[in-house]
Amino acid sequence: MIEITAPVLIALLVLAGIVMFFGAMAVRRIQLRRTLGTFDASILTPKGKWMMVIGRYGGGHVDLLRFFSVSPIPSFVVERRGLDVTGWRRADEQEALRIPPGFVIVELTRNGEPLLLAMDYRDYTGFSSWLEAGPIAGSWQI
Repeated sequence: MIEITAPVLIALLVLAGIVMFFGAMAVRRIQLRRTLGTFDASILTPKGKWMMVIGRYGGGHVDLLRFFSVSPIPSFVVERRGLDVTGWRRADEQEALRIPPGFVIVELTRNGEPLLLAMDYRDYTGFSSWLEAGPIAGSWQI
């Protein structure tokens, strides 16, 4: 008969917890990507680090949810109002190591403040179309 000691039981419980966490992350990502209006991206955080996110379009905003998380709450919300695309560019050598291959860096200004998002060029064309298709400034006034 096999005897299970306390350290072995604890190790098995920790391993089961890790497997469940990664399983929950995978299910969350699959569910998010199945929905229309989502895309993979990276954002340059205020701390100067690139963070992988899943973008989700809303009516007047884009929710950016952490890629490696199980939380349904977005880490960043980028409002359409006051957001302008100033251009896009290829990643330089240092940036290319920190973002997924093939991504372009989209240079944005949000109420005069710079914001950098990295995404696939096809996702960029959809993002810029979504931004340009927004309501005319002042048309929401009733």
